[in-house]
Amino acid sequence: MKAINVNTLKKLGMDVLFDIIGGTLYAAGIYSFASQAQFAPGGITGIALIINHYTDLPIGIGTLLLNIPVVLLCLKTLGKRFLLLSVKTMVISTVIMDFVFPMLPAYTGDSLMAALFAGALSGAGLALIYWRGSSTGGTDFLILSMRKKKPHLSIGTISVVTDGCVILLGGLVFGRIDAVLQGIVMTAVSTIIIDKITNVFTNGQIALIVTSNGEAISKTIMRDIGRGVTSVNATGMFSGADRRVLICACSRAEACRIRGIAYRADKKALVVLCPYDTAYGLGFLAPAD
Repeated sequence: MKAINVNTLKKLGMDVLFDIIGGTLYAAGIYSFASQAQFAPGGITGIALIINHYTDLPIGIGTLLLNIPVVLLCLKTLGKRFLLLSVKTMVISTVIMDFVFPMLPAYTGDSLMAALFAGALSGAGLALIYWRGSSTGGTDFLILSMRKKKPHLSIGTISVVTDGCVILLGGLVFGRIDAVLQGIVMTAVSTIIIDKITNVFTNGQIALIVTSNGEAISKTIMRDIGRGVTSVNATGMFSGADRRVLICACSRAEACRIRGIAYRADKKALVVLCPYDTAYGLGFLAPAD
């Protein structure tokens, strides 16, 4: 029981740490760059930034208030656990956005640089938050809910439509065509950064090893690399000889070591390395609830 509590506390601590780091990067992109350059990114944060332009309502609090009806609307579809994690993230991001960054200097330079850095920082922050299984809410909730109810719909299409409407509205509010272009640049950069960082965390290699010395190779991989190996009996159709096919999921760095282990034990081994996007299970990501 104590071990479970300790593990739960460790996970919560890591979640909060990533929320703080991710929230700081996200707030820097929105407050220090997008807000100061007067353009609206997509999503509910963009709407909150537009409201902030007309009122004194802080961007973080505005985002949080706009998210309340969205959370209630998506509660049944997305489940309590995911929404509770996201609410935690939203509160932490709001505190950082509204109470920390107003005390720091903001960027007031070139508008293109503002859009690029707004996208890069916010994208990096969101990637860290997504990696821990959380979200900043907003249109993410609506898109995920629509996707669950209608799986045939394209997430990319929904995102483009929702973000595009807010970006165009921002252009009208700020009265500049550049505001629309900046919003597009920020959204594009943010999407690229999210994909790149997420892939670093989740992708890897599957090593397929066809060998006549499967036992020795398997033992060395498990001992030196610490990865599990699955063995399948096979027959070479050209030679008619019995072989073992070893299957091992690993990181890219580990794949190079596994290849070396295989060839040291069997000079005639066939090693095939196949990239994968995500792996769930022991030693990898936890399976989704």
